[in-house]
Amino acid sequence: MSNALHPDRFSFLHIDLNSFFASVEQQLHPEYRDRPLAVVPTMADTTCCIAASYEAKKLGIKTGTQVGKAKEICPDIILVAGDHAEYAKYSHRIAEAVELACPVSHTPSIDEMVCQLMGQEQEPPRARKIAIEIKQSIYKNVGGALRCSIGMAPNRYLAKIASDMQKPDGLIGLLPSQLPRAIAHLDLRDLPGVGSRTEVRLNAKGITTMEQLLALDREGMHKLMNSIWGDRMYHWLRGAATGDDGAPAPGDVQKSLGHSHVLAPEHRSPEGSWAVAHKLLHKAAMRLRMEHFYTGALAITIRYQLTREQADRTKSKKHYSGIKHSSWGMEARFRDCQDTLTLLEILRSLWAQRPQGAEFKKPFFVGIALRDLIPESEHQAELFADPNNRADLSATMDKLNLKYGHTTLHFAGMLPARESAPTRIAFTQIPVQYGVDYM
Repeated sequence: MSNALHPDRFSFLHIDLNSFFASVEQQLHPEYRDRPLAVVPTMADTTCCIAASYEAKKLGIKTGTQVGKAKEICPDIILVAGDHAEYAKYSHRIAEAVELACPVSHTPSIDEMVCQLMGQEQEPPRARKIAIEIKQSIYKNVGGALRCSIGMAPNRYLAKIASDMQKPDGLIGLLPSQLPRAIAHLDLRDLPGVGSRTEVRLNAKGITTMEQLLALDREGMHKLMNSIWGDRMYHWLRGAATGDDGAPAPGDVQKSLGHSHVLAPEHRSPEGSWAVAHKLLHKAAMRLRMEHFYTGALAITIRYQLTREQADRTKSKKHYSGIKHSSWGMEARFRDCQDTLTLLEILRSLWAQRPQGAEFKKPFFVGIALRDLIPESEHQAELFADPNNRADLSATMDKLNLKYGHTTLHFAGMLPARESAPTRIAFTQIPVQYGVDYM
């Protein structure tokens, strides 16, 4: 018998965990299983669902549905405040279960994993057997409430597309010999990287269907996208690998980090929003040191809720929660630093310059970003030592906060918001655990 590889084979498996956050809650709470459930960032009707169980999805409740609307659709819906720590733990446990069947080569997000197949693993029967073993391993080693859809394809881009073609608990393979006709029935928005704005641009250029897109040659795709992205997509959709296999090109170094928060009603005031901003900076500064960076810029963003009359008079935007608002932001640049006290003084100076007036009385969103990051190894120490020992103070705070929780020791200004602005669920990366907390 010949051991030669069949030319029609799969190189990647893309594992997409179905309704992951909601499924974890149903795994943790058996009484929630087979019932409509939504995971929310906060218990407020104005916020939106960040995940929905398949029972809820059947009723029309999905990610992005406003909580108030979800209650109208299903008065008995179970609402659960998201717990990023549990989701991160389950993501790690699932990765370990997948590893029992096949090594994980990439983790694009908290609810996605990619396996690269080698040698005879690429043969369709063997690849399918590995995919089934992955499903069984998750079921056996992590929990019966957790399901996944797996896409098999010759490159990562197509494997992700395939994983979305059959949900829940799907298994779809796209072989080179079936391409591109096997994806001709899909919508343009089914392609990774094609969001609402890209779809509008494609429509404006006369491309409204997948058939029209696939009819373009490589030069036509390049002109359509006006970049090398068009060339890559042309090859990806036909089963070829382009060297990056559909993976985004990594930057040379992380450029920024930060936190943002939609304020609870009790904090929608100048005093409450300052306390929350203070806490967001406290968390960001601690992460800055844990990840061994210095920062040279600090930016703040505040969004203010408007009444209907104010929204009619001014140029307003609409938040995903439905709140009409105006926005203000400002950035300060300075000599790179990483201690909390210096950053707090900079934040305070920015805060003092926020707009005043009737339309800026009700802040409902605050965001803090530390930018122009440089690795500690590239930081040039000052000639004279810090007379106030600010670095030592931050190190002492970190030591206690890592051991007992990141809000154990903090400056007094964040006290009113000490329990507010918890670490939120990360869709594009798995939260990192620092000490006893995830951030």
